[in-house]
Amino acid sequence: MKIQERTGAGQGRSAAPAQPSVGDRLPTPPRERKPALAALAVLLILVGALGATMLVLQAGDRVEVVKVTKEIPVGGKVTDSDVTSVMVAEDSDINYVKWAQLSTLKTLKAVTTIPTGTVVMGQMFGDEAGASDGKTLVGLSLKAGQFPAGIKVGDTVAAYRVTDGGSSSNSSASTSGNSNSVLTDKATVTSVPSADSDDIVGSANSAYTLAVDSDVAPALAQAAANSQVVLVLVPSSNSSN
Repeated sequence: MKIQERTGAGQGRSAAPAQPSVGDRLPTPPRERKPALAALAVLLILVGALGATMLVLQAGDRVEVVKVTKEIPVGGKVTDSDVTSVMVAEDSDINYVKWAQLSTLKTLKAVTTIPTGTVVMGQMFGDEAGASDGKTLVGLSLKAGQFPAGIKVGDTVAAYRVTDGGSSSNSSASTSGNSNSVLTDKATVTSVPSADSDDIVGSANSAYTLAVDSDVAPALAQAAANSQVVLVLVPSSNSSN
């Protein structure tokens, strides 16, 4: 009887369910996919590639043009020392002067004062110099001794009224009762005599044209008509550099 009871008890223990081992883990649920984030990442990559492509295309649509490095007065001409080349975005609506056209540009005159740093456009130059805003062109008929030798287009001069037929006053300000006075202390030469006979007035006089402030033009013209004008060359502000 005791042997049978032990056997039955042993059978009961073997029939009990086995416990899981310590190393086994419970299965984890599958990761949730996020298609929206994946699409956003792809979109960002495409936008970056498109931006790089546009930069390359824009770099290919640039042209080399002329830029002024030193102020050019009305009537002045371009030289190698006062211009440089720069790259700008090509625009058919803007009449840029291309660097390849520099030799042609040198033959033209500035129709207005062109400040330093200006990108040159075709309308800024022409065969003849014009008067800029607030300026008037005055023609002078001068004889030897009334103008400095070597005066050229683009030079800045002062004009003095003289009545003694010889020299002008060296003072920059006129005083009451003094017949010699400053008509203008800053005029720009826009035209000088050339070899053409049209630029020679009579047998002794030479024709010059000045761009002056409009308010002094009448007095200058009157003095010129009476042969009472003497020109003095004013040193350029750039000459000391």
